[in-house]
Amino acid sequence: MRPDALERIAALPEDLVVLDIGGWAAPLPRADWVVDLLPYETRGLYGAADPARERFSADTWVQADVCGPEPWPFRDGQFDVAICSHTLEDVRDPVFVCAELRRVARSGYVELPAAIEELTVGVQGPWVGWSHHRWIGEQDAGGLVLTHKPHLLSAPGRHLPAGTHERVPEDERTIAFWWDGDLPVREQVLVDAGEFDGWLGGLLGTCARRAGVPVPRTVDPAGRGARTARGRERARRVRDALGHRTSRWRDGRR
Repeated sequence: MRPDALERIAALPEDLVVLDIGGWAAPLPRADWVVDLLPYETRGLYGAADPARERFSADTWVQADVCGPEPWPFRDGQFDVAICSHTLEDVRDPVFVCAELRRVARSGYVELPAAIEELTVGVQGPWVGWSHHRWIGEQDAGGLVLTHKPHLLSAPGRHLPAGTHERVPEDERTIAFWWDGDLPVREQVLVDAGEFDGWLGGLLGTCARRAGVPVPRTVDPAGRGARTARGRERARRVRDALGHRTSRWRDGRR
């Protein structure tokens, strides 16, 4: 977690009740409650800052799947502050997690990798970004935007060269989002290949220019445009066929 965020959390008034979401690997000592898929006894994969300072206990450690389908076992507005650091990008349903954050807490903090880190090859190994991350995060005027992280990022022109993320200040490698009252978040769904290419190309260009590296250029396979057009037409025919079958099935049910 960013040092400035840790300082702000440490300075919270003593009477505020704090929830840590997904804190198993490095639980926050300031948290009064923790909810995580893994058990209390195995906490601290990355080490505990100071176990003697932990405000939570085995009794306030809730082992649960934060992606549901059941709501978290907390009352509406039970917590003053909820901290979710480097968890949203890992889980299968971050939008559900944020909805529960809004429900159980009145304010909070979310931190996740910025796109420049998630799109750089070699951050963790000979692949793009972090191997266990499912989402690419962005922040716009409306709040947090999460886009599925696809396998094709390893293809030529679909990622940033090794070391790109290290060419920007450390605080630009993460998204730090403090919220109060509402936590606006949405999933960006890109179905059309051209739409996806446009989004990824724009994001890669922005990141590359910020880091001062060449903008990646996608190697366009011969005939891709024609194949994409044919693919869209096939998709339309499939949708039409499925719709026809569905209507026949419904008629049969009646």
